[in-house]
Amino acid sequence: MTKNNSRRFIETLNKRLLVFDGAMGTELYRRHIFTNRCFEELNLSSPELISDVSSSYREAGADVLTTNTFGANRILLEKYGCSDRLAEINIAGARIAREVAGLDGELFVAGSVGQFPVSGYSDNEIESFILEQVDALWEGGVDFIIFETQLSREAMQRCAAAMLKRVEIPFVLSCAVVSGNESAVGESVCRLFSPFGDDVGKPIAMGLNCGSGPDGLLYAAEHAIKVNPLPLIVQPNAGMPKGFDGRQIYYSSPEYAATYAMRMVSLGVAAVGGCCGITPEHIREIAKMIKPLAKARSTHSILQVSEAEVIEKPESPFENRSKFAWKLAKRQWTTTVEIVPPRGYDLASTIEKSKKLHRHGIDAINLPDGPRASSRISSIAAAFRILNEAHIEPVLHFCCRDKNLIGMQADLLGCAALGIKNLLFITGDPPKLGPYPNATGVFDTDSIGICMLQRRLNRGVDLGGQAIEPATNAVIGVGLDPTSLDSKREIDRFKQKIEAGANFAITQPVFDYEALLRFLDQIGECPIPILAGIWPLASYRNAEFMQNEVPGVIVPDSTMKRMETVAKKSKEEQLAVGVEIAREMIEAVKDRVNGVQVSAPFGKIEIALAALE
Repeated sequence: MTKNNSRRFIETLNKRLLVFDGAMGTELYRRHIFTNRCFEELNLSSPELISDVSSSYREAGADVLTTNTFGANRILLEKYGCSDRLAEINIAGARIAREVAGLDGELFVAGSVGQFPVSGYSDNEIESFILEQVDALWEGGVDFIIFETQLSREAMQRCAAAMLKRVEIPFVLSCAVVSGNESAVGESVCRLFSPFGDDVGKPIAMGLNCGSGPDGLLYAAEHAIKVNPLPLIVQPNAGMPKGFDGRQIYYSSPEYAATYAMRMVSLGVAAVGGCCGITPEHIREIAKMIKPLAKARSTHSILQVSEAEVIEKPESPFENRSKFAWKLAKRQWTTTVEIVPPRGYDLASTIEKSKKLHRHGIDAINLPDGPRASSRISSIAAAFRILNEAHIEPVLHFCCRDKNLIGMQADLLGCAALGIKNLLFITGDPPKLGPYPNATGVFDTDSIGICMLQRRLNRGVDLGGQAIEPATNAVIGVGLDPTSLDSKREIDRFKQKIEAGANFAITQPVFDYEALLRFLDQIGECPIPILAGIWPLASYRNAEFMQNEVPGVIVPDSTMKRMETVAKKSKEEQLAVGVEIAREMIEAVKDRVNGVQVSAPFGKIEIALAALE
């Protein structure tokens, strides 16, 4: 069972996101087991308590349960007079976790091995201490070993060297990073994560755990992922504990931890979990947010479409598909304004705003599709009304979150029938980000895959390989995130979107024009037009919301300081500064992009128009 499950864990870690559990020690502390006890001995004297903690993590949504054996090595157990029971304690810890995880292979068990005090011991003795704990955990049924909270590269090297004698046992090396993005002995993350030589065992993954809270380990992960070719597992503390009424309390909320977990996933980590202070409540929030995203990220962009029994037709020229496409094809300056559809079904105000924007020379109305997983009127219905009553073309966002491929193809054909031609394809936010956390994300495909489907329809062939007559004539747009933490992945996906048929791109709202220009330099010569997303900040509070609550948006410190200087002034004065910043952004990037998409904060199109003046 263990060997098969070990192989499956390695395969799973490389294919989809995993959620590890949280702290064991602080959970026991919360349950009134104080630090004068040997926590690991509880595997023998109170197995039901350890089982209860692990069960709470399983119920919270963890994919990986960690054994209660962090300090179950000979050196540390001697302090409690338990060293003669080392094998018994480790085997029991593994079996408790295995029993909670089950034998069906749905959950994995990590055998926790912590730090080894080395003073006064030879290298051979330390190696024997490591291997006797590893052997006991393996006998107990763990799927892999995780060497946790290692304090230096030397400590990780020592663990890896010992595992060269246990090549059949997969293991992870995880180190602690303290403030300043360094180990406890002052080693940089780049030094800690640089590849090991051939004289040690080969880990299946690397990790960051303990030492810092979510913000600190996000920063460390950003550096580690650049030098580490292996999957990265990140398990931060819940901030730093503070004393209260004789106890140590961690104050980071579950929502805070989950928000940072989302950012870590965006960076490209393979798994997230928690260390000291991270409770089942934290893991529950992380799992709610990460698991829908895991499905979205594991979706194959390549659609499993039936081979066409008919010959595909050539697509119509880009410039002939719509007025919006014509301006983009001619590389003329193009402007769109984003209006969020209402929550109800009264579109009168939306249409009046669209008419006004049309009179001011705006080229198109940008319509989000359930932004931030909110429930609003169908964007298709709103786009149709705007097109026919305001006589301005919409750019319809088309989200992969809510429907399967059959439903999405039906909507794409519906757009063609209604004359809605400008489409912006996005993968979509997981439902957890919105006010309907129990809704299910479908994610049959992502933005790349849906571009491929639309291009196929543009060539007169549907998903099933059947001819459609006439072919659709859609303008294919895609999103772009210039401030992505993983710029390489973002650029790679952008290139895939272009190969899939993208005709234009619109960026996320950008507040740092230098970051956008650097990103454009990385892309190099771009074969499709790009519109820069511009968001005029309405107030300092609005700036804080954008910085902290909107995934994929980074507001630089310089902008936050400018908004903060007017935070105590009137709303009008705060708005004036926000509009000024937006104008500066447009001026700074206008020679590098083909136009802008300006948002209308709180539905106030006057703010968008002021930014465009």
